Amino acid sequence: MMANGMIYLMLKLEEIEKLAKLARLEIPAEEKETLRKEVGEILEYLGQIQKLSPKEPPKEAGLVRNVFRDDREPHPSGEFTEALLANAPDKEDGYIKVKKIL
Repeated sequence: MMANGMIYLMLKLEEIEKLAKLARLEIPAEEKETLRKEVGEILEYLGQIQKLSPKEPPKEAGLVRNVFRDDREPHPSGEFTEALLANAPDKEDGYIKVKKIL
């Protein structure tokens, strides 16, 4: 069947009934013909998409890995403590004081 310049793949009613049975669907008789045409149109559209699909496999990214710097010459413990605490709104005994959550 041809419509709007497209050739629709025509399924048999028996194939629609088999699909309905496999999907455990009850399709009224008056809807089977409409469904047959719609499924045919969908299959035709998928065929067109397959024709447009590239023949070569998709490109893959190179080796993916995490890059870490060597931890050489770390800062001495407490070197920035005073500077950080100076910016805290509330502090107590060298710690930042926050509201109790629980």
